[in-house]
Amino acid sequence: MQPHWSGPTGAGSVFSMQAFLDAINAGASGEEIGAIPVPDAYRAALVRKDEVEMFAGMPSEEKDPRKSLHIEEVPVPELAPDEAYIAVMASAINFNTVWTSIFEPLPTFGFLQRLGKESRWGKRHDLPYHVVGSDAAGVVIRVGSAVRNWKPGDRVVVHCNYVDDQDPSAHDDSMLAANQRIWGFESNFGGLADLALVRANQLMPKPAHLSWEEAACNALCNSTSYRMLVSKHGAAMKQGDTVLIWGASGGLGGYAVQYVLNGGGTPVGVVSSPEKVEILHQLGCQAVIDRKAANYRFWSDEHTQDESEWRRLGKDIRALAGEDPNVVFEHPGRQTMGASVFVCARGGVIVTCAATSGYMIEYDNRHLWMKLKSIKASHFANYREAWDANKLISQGKIQPILSSVHPLTEVGEAVYAVHHNLHEGKIGVLCLAPEEGLGIDDPEFRAKVGEDKITLFRRAGR
Repeated sequence: MQPHWSGPTGAGSVFSMQAFLDAINAGASGEEIGAIPVPDAYRAALVRKDEVEMFAGMPSEEKDPRKSLHIEEVPVPELAPDEAYIAVMASAINFNTVWTSIFEPLPTFGFLQRLGKESRWGKRHDLPYHVVGSDAAGVVIRVGSAVRNWKPGDRVVVHCNYVDDQDPSAHDDSMLAANQRIWGFESNFGGLADLALVRANQLMPKPAHLSWEEAACNALCNSTSYRMLVSKHGAAMKQGDTVLIWGASGGLGGYAVQYVLNGGGTPVGVVSSPEKVEILHQLGCQAVIDRKAANYRFWSDEHTQDESEWRRLGKDIRALAGEDPNVVFEHPGRQTMGASVFVCARGGVIVTCAATSGYMIEYDNRHLWMKLKSIKASHFANYREAWDANKLISQGKIQPILSSVHPLTEVGEAVYAVHHNLHEGKIGVLCLAPEEGLGIDDPEFRAKVGEDKITLFRRAGR
């Protein structure tokens, strides 16, 4: 029986985000949700501008997000005509929140200041605090006057491409826009909060068979992997391609493995433990390298790479896949780029995003130019790509890679785990959702997809 929503009760009720949670859980209509007053403040995870020097002089690995991330009440920002307020049921941790929390490679307040100079609406973002988070699943509670395709009550996920669609540079491929940003990293009012402020062109339908936390973990990493491998803007992977995937059980790699398998390719996953090897085997990836067991030493010292170790990696890949990789899915950066360029097949492509082990990369250019290889940059995804990647989630063709869940009050612990690679897949965060497992609107389709497939990373993470 559908629960009945009768509105907030009690004379003189103090409206808060709890009123939206109660309405959502009771099955309130969009009209009823839209009639609930938006509170003046909401709970959010943030970093403070006056603390950007707190880790000065410390090595990256010693910088502790648990000290820099705070849970505080912050004012609700004004709603622009092309924006929506989202009641955030769940969010997830991405590496950009690690960077924000340890103020590397530089504090994000410079991003907010530049956004603040662009317009009246941009000025709202330039604050002495930064509400972080670049993933979210929740319910639309208000829309601006220019929003046409969304309304209160819609269950949505949020992708993080933050772009002004009135700028001509944002068209054709919005990732080439002059003012393209990542929401919750280069803008304020992100997803690790009970409320989020998003542009209407960031919204996508929530996959109905997933819980809030399962739906929240996908958009950033799934869309990034889609663009890197499937899109014409990335590697444009073909059937039969062998693809080397670094960090194949991680936030990007877990989706990349699925795209290679779905696309008729052969993934060769690189991971760091026997447990992660087993996860990939269960995912369907048979060619897996445990880099710690192999004990590769690509750098003989801080300034010198060892080509014999590149050759050893190449030999191991050929032993598993029978050939050199046509595509290398590269995101660690400094530690692996030299090896990636070397092992890539003649005429192949190294597609790269991020650089979690360092931005200043080195490789032997002879192995690039003389064998006609190419390095291709990729950054998140445009709306079309994000929408198509989300559609594959909704169709049950790509599975969420959620491995663990924390409450918002433990966001520092969650970010710490990502910072130190103490996890597989993605770490989810419950915001308004009081417990896991809520928000599943299509249990019949969930059963058809298979609980074992949907929860593979979660079961492995326990």
